[in-house]
Amino acid sequence: MDRGLHCNRHRTPITYRLIQLAPGSYDLLLGEMIVASVVKSSSGKAVIWTAELLDGRDEVRRPEPFTRAEHDFASLGELRAWLGNPEVQPTRRDGPML
Repeated sequence: MDRGLHCNRHRTPITYRLIQLAPGSYDLLLGEMIVASVVKSSSGKAVIWTAELLDGRDEVRRPEPFTRAEHDFASLGELRAWLGNPEVQPTRRDGPML
């Protein structure tokens, strides 16, 4: 039995990618489309990683594993595991500063 992530409607495999924008901030891409933001926040000593869909899709149109518009995690590793361990593209730091 296939237990991978799939689009709810078509059962086609979902391939996410995380593109780092800055430390603690990522775009989450589904194919070539940005569908969510992933951000790190802290309150006191607690660190929270949040994945939030950009358009707050209705329940039927949300890509798996989203069951609501926003999900919180204790670590980036936990969030990545929930998404099926997507590729992470780090910020390039060797380019010119504008």
